[in-house]
Amino acid sequence: MNDATAVGAILIAIAVILGFLTISWAVPIRLWIEAMASGVHVGLGSLIGMRLRKVSPPAIVRPMIAATKAGLTLDVNELEAHYLAGGDVARVANALISADKANIDLGFEQAAAIDLAGRDVFEAVQVSVNPKVIQTPKVAAMAKDGIQLIAVARVTVRANINRLVGGAGEETILARVGEGIVSTIGSADSHKAVLENPDKISKTVLAKGLDSGTAFEILSIDIADVDVGKNIGAELQIDQAEADKQIAQAKAEERRALAVATEQEYRARVEEMRAEVIKAEAEVPLALAEAFRGGQLGVMDYMRYRNVEADTRMRDAIAGPVDDKEERD
Repeated sequence: MNDATAVGAILIAIAVILGFLTISWAVPIRLWIEAMASGVHVGLGSLIGMRLRKVSPPAIVRPMIAATKAGLTLDVNELEAHYLAGGDVARVANALISADKANIDLGFEQAAAIDLAGRDVFEAVQVSVNPKVIQTPKVAAMAKDGIQLIAVARVTVRANINRLVGGAGEETILARVGEGIVSTIGSADSHKAVLENPDKISKTVLAKGLDSGTAFEILSIDIADVDVGKNIGAELQIDQAEADKQIAQAKAEERRALAVATEQEYRARVEEMRAEVIKAEAEVPLALAEAFRGGQLGVMDYMRYRNVEADTRMRDAIAGPVDDKEERD
């Protein structure tokens, strides 16, 4: 009997402890007292409803306490709806407090929309108060005289609260500034003019209204550094000269090949003509025999022909072989 009583007492104690812990979790008494002491009127029923809707009461109540202490009035239902939408209630509340202190017109709906758009609304308010400096990467451009210049610019921007939703970011600002630098240097007649007046780049780029459609307002563009790069014009001329040289060499090689082919063709023609001569010489004895048979050539005529032939061979022997003469030529 005593054992059963002890077990029952233990079970009752465990049940009481679990019940107390459940009530403490479901009814955040401490948070409610903290809110009431800070002047934030939130009922226990609202806190219990937040638990049931899987909303963290501290994530709603503590930003309300901070806003109330700063003199702002926030609606608990709007904060809870923003929390359920996936927003950061604390960041929105801090942004509203900072905007109020800086006399910036920023309502809760606008701040919540900026936060849900994926932008840091608190940082945006800070950048609106304290402008931010963005440094561009090295931008290389070539002036009309062929000299390359490498420029680095610092862009001072201020966040435009009204264009944070749907406005372009810092990457667009940097791209537009880089494009403006390239255009300004490229339109300069000489790189010396740019080096003498680097502020001409910033004035020209700033006058183009590069912040249109972005979430920022460009306050100033300062050229931090301008260095002289390569002589691209000279390199292009060298490359062109090398290309012209290769073209000329190719044409000369083509002409040489054509000349060699022509020479070989002429040699072939010479050999062909020699063959014709030899063929004709081979027909001479036949013609002589035919002339003898036809009575068109007498013995004395033949003897004179032989004498002329012997005389010709003698002259050729004195002059030297024809082949040797051709080789000497």
